[in-house]
Amino acid sequence: MTDVGTLASDTLFGLPLADIWFGLVFFILGMFLFLDGFDFGVGILFATRDDKHEREQLLAAITPFWDGNEVWLVVFGGALFAAFPAVYANLFSRHYLLMFAILGALILRGLAPEMYEQREDEPWQKWWGRAFIVGSFTAPFFLGIFIANWLLGTTALITLPGIVVGLMLVALTVVDGVAFLRLKTRNELRDDVRTDGSRALVLYLILVVLTLGVVYITAPELRSALLSPLVVCLVVVNLVLTGIYAVATSSNRYYEAFVANAGLVFTLVSIVASLMYPHIDRVEGLTVEEAIVSTLPLNIMSIGAALLLPLIFLYFGVLYSVFSGPIKADESY
Repeated sequence: MTDVGTLASDTLFGLPLADIWFGLVFFILGMFLFLDGFDFGVGILFATRDDKHEREQLLAAITPFWDGNEVWLVVFGGALFAAFPAVYANLFSRHYLLMFAILGALILRGLAPEMYEQREDEPWQKWWGRAFIVGSFTAPFFLGIFIANWLLGTTALITLPGIVVGLMLVALTVVDGVAFLRLKTRNELRDDVRTDGSRALVLYLILVVLTLGVVYITAPELRSALLSPLVVCLVVVNLVLTGIYAVATSSNRYYEAFVANAGLVFTLVSIVASLMYPHIDRVEGLTVEEAIVSTLPLNIMSIGAALLLPLIFLYFGVLYSVFSGPIKADESY
């Protein structure tokens, strides 16, 4: 009974669990944007390929991974609901149309490759190929709008900052997709997508600067946070990582480029989290401490997360080990 009473009154080991869960939610979001981001990027790059064999190579590269990568979106929603149920309810009710748009884009992205392979006639494959491209583009675009709306605490569906962040996220997924494809493909396809990656990286940089400017102008309450040492440092790190990615890509150091790309995603998510903290729902005026669940379920969830997250990482470690290395020249979806 004493142990139960302790769990109900004090956090585990006196840890700041509310802040830890806030960081964990954004870490999980970063994992989804990084891992499913290269799936989105490959889908967008599908539009640049006219050769049927090359399109099959793109699909083959992501086939073992894309459905598993979406697990992180489910984990993100579950963690947000479990730790900050009021925020989950507010966000999903406030932006329910956007949620349906994201879900629809993800369904289209997942369904299109399956339908594409069902028949060989050109009109059929052209239609489903376009559907794959649209789903791959709109999913990160709508996610970017959602993240911007969450950060700025807006109740509007579409805003200028949301559009800019959505486009920035689309550009980043292309950068991500190119880094992944240069690990998984060989010969001309690997060389061709390097140009696409360079263009997407330049566009990403432009949109980062534009995003910072738009947020500074449209959100006066965030100006002090934007100029804080932590956020400035994260922005500088993000810019340095773009340079590392560019150099590694141009010199064919594929793994270094992929790691730099991961850094881009996580520093971007860290910037969003830093700008938001200590608030987690600006519309309702909720801070992290105010929105967190009561102590007993928080402690129980923390124990569960400590047990389950290593299993999830083990699953992904096995998945990426089994399907490591480049795809074969004759491999297809």
